Amino acid sequence: MKTAVEVYQDWLDDVNVDEVTKEELRSLVGQSNEIEDRFFRELEFGTGGLRGVMGAGTNRMNRYVIGKATQGFANFLLGQADHPSVVIAHDSRQNSDVFTLEAACVLAANGIRTYVFHSLRPTPQLSFAVRDLQATGGIVVTASHNPPEYNGYKVYGADGGQLVPHQAEQVIAHIRDIASFDQVKRLTQAEAEQQGLIVWLGEDADQRYIDTVVAQTVQPQIIKAGAGAVLNVVFTPLHGAGNLPIRSVLSQAGFTNVHVVPEQEKPDGMFPTVKSPNPEEQEAFTLAIKLADQVSADIIIGTDPDCDRMGAVVKNEQGQYVVLSGNQSGALMIEYLLSKQQEQGVLPANAAVIKTIVTSEMGADIAKTYGCTVFNTLTGFKYIGELITQFERTGSHHFAFGYEESYGYLTGKYARDKDAVVASLLICEAAAYYKTQGKTLYDVLLELYAKHGTYLEKLESRTLKGKDGLEKIATIMQDWRENSPAEIGGVLVERSLDYAKGLDGLPAENVLKYMLADGSWFCLRPSGTEPKLKVYFAVRGTDIEGASAALKQLVTAVMSRVDSLA
Repeated sequence: MKTAVEVYQDWLDDVNVDEVTKEELRSLVGQSNEIEDRFFRELEFGTGGLRGVMGAGTNRMNRYVIGKATQGFANFLLGQADHPSVVIAHDSRQNSDVFTLEAACVLAANGIRTYVFHSLRPTPQLSFAVRDLQATGGIVVTASHNPPEYNGYKVYGADGGQLVPHQAEQVIAHIRDIASFDQVKRLTQAEAEQQGLIVWLGEDADQRYIDTVVAQTVQPQIIKAGAGAVLNVVFTPLHGAGNLPIRSVLSQAGFTNVHVVPEQEKPDGMFPTVKSPNPEEQEAFTLAIKLADQVSADIIIGTDPDCDRMGAVVKNEQGQYVVLSGNQSGALMIEYLLSKQQEQGVLPANAAVIKTIVTSEMGADIAKTYGCTVFNTLTGFKYIGELITQFERTGSHHFAFGYEESYGYLTGKYARDKDAVVASLLICEAAAYYKTQGKTLYDVLLELYAKHGTYLEKLESRTLKGKDGLEKIATIMQDWRENSPAEIGGVLVERSLDYAKGLDGLPAENVLKYMLADGSWFCLRPSGTEPKLKVYFAVRGTDIEGASAALKQLVTAVMSRVDSLA
């Protein structure tokens, strides 16, 4: 196996690598740590495909890594269908359009027809388009909510869902078979277009998606009758792909009082107004809350750059704006969706709600009161999408709602990925309906606490970059795995779940979850898309004060051990 320095030299000697890239590499002479970090490995598929810092190197996002990955994907597809086709979309990040065209030209050189959007589009629209156009696969160029220096590459199957492990492993095997850039085929854009192998998608593709999302409303007549005009909405796309589709969907559904944060309206891959373009972070809503105060908004919605995650902000009992967690937003949408469908007599007897193993049990408890079966999956919406397709194939269950604590939601079977567009529509519809009942979403949340218990959750993460960081994360996981605690924070640990063993019929994954005697739990999981160790916490109490104290005690006890190892 070659060393990082040897691979670095290979790139400098390769006639297929352009001079601009080589100049960047030459500037690294004498920077042994930087060369090591860029070339010690090849980017690997995680929970969201490839993702990394942009730059030259095997451990970076660049057109050569994209080209090699796409050639591997092409070889995979050619073994799956006689005449495969692919849809490609991208977000607002730096080089997303460049990487999109690179992938399209490589696919075209392999005889694979590729449908490409002219400009940025939401990731869930890609999932819809794969199904709508009956394509064999799809690609999204995005790094979701990562910092500006990142970009990524997610691969989809014919069902519109991200590739699950057994499929991704086949693609990875094909990629590994590519020994040099000489094996990556490529046409020019002009050649591909002339041969009909690059097809540019038009407005009709957008409208089909918008119409399908609007059709997911539960009580369209109430919105059209005035509730949509009464609700005062502030929306921020955080410089990403959500601006036009969400405004179009809300307008078509009947929401006429929508204010877009002007400083964050236009696409910008540098995300100049935020530290992180992530609706999970309260700081991302600073400008939106300022505008909401000015216009007395009832609700604020924000979406990440590729518009697959949605965060909501509502007023609490004191009239202050508070950011709802993904678990809270999910619980509110489940309550509204299922209760109204039950009232209308349209909730199927075999309805199913799907969540991940690190998502709160509150939504599950609500779903069960409406007779729904609840399914748990590993982290990553691809697993939720896989179950939806399985339900559709077998008829065993009717998919009602799927969600992750990390602000990803879906209702409807038109896509196989989380969709911030439909989530924005559904939570605005819920807020509008409850406003006609004299309630805020926060009022409804407190009612749910009173009925089901006060569920509180927290996510802690530790960023550990580079080769050393990966080794530290591995050390932490090994220590917890080999020295499982009997108690934590004075509370007995009743069960230790090691998902690396493939529990509950799920694929094996490096995740540890600990169930405590008081009903609380915590979970350690290395991120599949970022150099982070994520630690999830959940408690259930009888009131907010008691639950908050229990949560604080649990977080302190666990993180003191994690940090001592980090």
